[in-house]
Amino acid sequence: MTAGPVRVLLADDQQLVRSGFRLILSVEDDIEVVGEASDGAAAVALARQLRPDVVLMDVQMPVMDGIEATRRIVAEDLAKVLVLTTFDHDEYVFDGLAAGASGFLLKNSDAEHLVDAVRTVAAGHALLAPQVTRRVIEQIVSADGPGNGGAGAPGSAHGPGNAHGQGPASEPRLAELTPREREVLVLVGEGLSNAEIAGRLYLGEATVKTHVSNLLAKLHLRDRVQAVVLAHRCGLV
Repeated sequence: MTAGPVRVLLADDQQLVRSGFRLILSVEDDIEVVGEASDGAAAVALARQLRPDVVLMDVQMPVMDGIEATRRIVAEDLAKVLVLTTFDHDEYVFDGLAAGASGFLLKNSDAEHLVDAVRTVAAGHALLAPQVTRRVIEQIVSADGPGNGGAGAPGSAHGPGNAHGQGPASEPRLAELTPREREVLVLVGEGLSNAEIAGRLYLGEATVKTHVSNLLAKLHLRDRVQAVVLAHRCGLV
């Protein structure tokens, strides 16, 4: 995260929605809205031009949808992407996860949650709205069946198991973790924040953050979302 304000690009085909997000975010001293896009193709082009820290991405847009736009933005390492979703479209969350999104937020979230989500993703942390986490994980795990390679979900290339190979023994990378890192991975898989893990294990939050960083590196995972998926696939949660 840069020392200056978090630079945000808004991507939504509804001007009223973009205006609402701009109004909410612009009053924050540490957040700056640098651009708006009304479709996915424009979002990719503006991300290349403006290099924002975070793209707030709707899914259903003309020309190019938000999932494909997310895939291109992440592939080019242009910005982190926070995808907006609803209860009725869990498959979009799954597709966004596979595309490399760093966070998912319900579209009807209140202003405080929107601001916190932008800050969380900008700081390099992954974010799943608590209301959708379990449904997302259930969908990913159920899709990770024979012959589909995990449905393209992150981490599947490294073999986190499938319907015929789940369990800690099927993931040799787990052996590289210390007992404490494995304990932290289980709690990450349960959806706990660093602060909550610190309270559960009677550790400092900075220590928990170090453990999370170490286990992500050892397991070759991009972010916390992938750690949640792996913990569930391996039967740790």
